[in-house]
Amino acid sequence: MTFLGTGYLGATYAICYAELGYEVLGFDPDVDKIEKLSGGEVPFHEPGLDELLRKNVASGRLRFSTSYQETADFGDVHFICVGTPQRANGLGAELGYVETCVTNLAQHLTRKALIVGKSTVPVGTAEWVEQLVGKNAKPELGIEVAWSPEFLQEGFAVDDVMRPNRIVVATKTDWANSLLHAAHKGVFDLAAVEDREVPVVNTDFATAELVKHAANAFLATKISFVNAMAEVCEAAGGDVTALSRALGHDPRIGNRFLQAGLGFGGACLPKDIRAFQARAQEIGAGEALRFLHEVELINLRRRQRVLNLAADLLSRRYGPAGPDLSGARVAVLGATFKPNTDDVRDAPALAVAGMLARAGADVHVYDPQGIENAKRALPDVTYAKSMVDAVTDAELVCVLTEWAEFRNADPVVLGDVVAAKNVIDGRNCLDVPTWKSAGWTIRALGRPTV
Repeated sequence: MTFLGTGYLGATYAICYAELGYEVLGFDPDVDKIEKLSGGEVPFHEPGLDELLRKNVASGRLRFSTSYQETADFGDVHFICVGTPQRANGLGAELGYVETCVTNLAQHLTRKALIVGKSTVPVGTAEWVEQLVGKNAKPELGIEVAWSPEFLQEGFAVDDVMRPNRIVVATKTDWANSLLHAAHKGVFDLAAVEDREVPVVNTDFATAELVKHAANAFLATKISFVNAMAEVCEAAGGDVTALSRALGHDPRIGNRFLQAGLGFGGACLPKDIRAFQARAQEIGAGEALRFLHEVELINLRRRQRVLNLAADLLSRRYGPAGPDLSGARVAVLGATFKPNTDDVRDAPALAVAGMLARAGADVHVYDPQGIENAKRALPDVTYAKSMVDAVTDAELVCVLTEWAEFRNADPVVLGDVVAAKNVIDGRNCLDVPTWKSAGWTIRALGRPTV
């Protein structure tokens, strides 16, 4: 099998499926990326993936190529894993990478094969891909198209590929269904060994495409809901952490994605809820997803709240243009959108660092994995080599990504190097009594002033 596109999605799947025993080829037109992968280097941070890459490249089960012809000749099942970023001139998804990939692959195929979409796409894309294949592949080959969306969580992606909580497949013929089932046999076999079941949802193209957008929209809504409750708690003097624990005990609600804080970011949720709204509008169902606009507004307000708290802790004026933090040294702990990744795309932590800098603060950022990516995205702040380096002489410390290093930091040790013991817990991940007893003034989103 082949995986076209070796970004986060395609590289992870290619490596994990080689580990499951398949003969795998990963394709990408990016020469540098392919050279890194071929040399055993994963071009992004994902726990456990580097070792699996080196192991399977060495075994010969996994290799990489920049050649469409080699890719077409190699595989019977071709997974499309290219990016679908937000359009430069709108909210919808840019499908140019999908079009280029499918068109070139189809032109080089010489035998019957199955093209399977994994990229997150607007509903209707699978039918369009069928049309692209019809225009570019030899009709006598009988190339078929299927769809099987991915549900990876950064930081947990290896397990999500090898031990998925569900597999969604959309096919139009028994041949395609049988071949796609065979392509997942390694997953089913591993589940049988571990005495687990992997639910399979067989459905149509439209539903398979909608599942991923619907899942991300629901998760984003849940996060923004608890952050809306944080706003209410701040006004009423309540504690959102206790509120979310109480809600989470209700089995109809559950406790996952109920952690109030700085909100969601990353490469998926923000762009996907925008693309979902845009596509719904195009097909005449825009009113149904109007609530997602408010979901995003709630999410963005959490970033501004950190700026407000910073002004309060530093006793700075808050004028019509925002607070004036000129000359204040502020440490920002965290740049990635979540821990256990180096992904800074649409990261709330990095966005707040930029807001603090624009307000005049002297911002020093530290992140265990995301520094290099952060430097490219936000070059106009100072980057520290360690947590202690970042907080030294700081008047304010902002914990904005819940890395274990920050959660477990010793407030006594940090208190010895800062200029003032002020901290904003943007992720509700610190032990408030411990920090308070160490002499810190702490503000946490959605919690009473302590």
